[in-house]
Amino acid sequence: MSLKIRLARAGTKKRPHYMIVIADSRSPRDGRFIEKIGFYNPLLPKDHADRVKLDLEKAKEWLKKGATTTDRVHRFLANAGLLKPLKKNNPQKAKPKKKAVERAAAAAKAVAPPAEAAS
Repeated sequence: MSLKIRLARAGTKKRPHYMIVIADSRSPRDGRFIEKIGFYNPLLPKDHADRVKLDLEKAKEWLKKGATTTDRVHRFLANAGLLKPLKKNNPQKAKPKKKAVERAAAAAKAVAPPAEAAS
């Protein structure tokens, strides 16, 4: 059984509230879970004390048992000092796309002085 530490959505429409749970990876997002270890309220400001509450001892125990985290929960645990932060790098995303390259080439061609007129 592969275990995940993930978010389970609760709350009403347009007012989300998430529980941080230990669940089997095959169970539905808001469905059956093994244990609730905290909660996350994204509507509160980032510096508010009640935005994320997490039982770090239980999270540490489940990580030792082989549970893996989702990206968001991994970020919470990294902020708490339990895990190392994820480092992601996608250099392809920063490259200009085809139309931007064409526009840059056209602008460079328009600005460059003709070499034959100087002689």
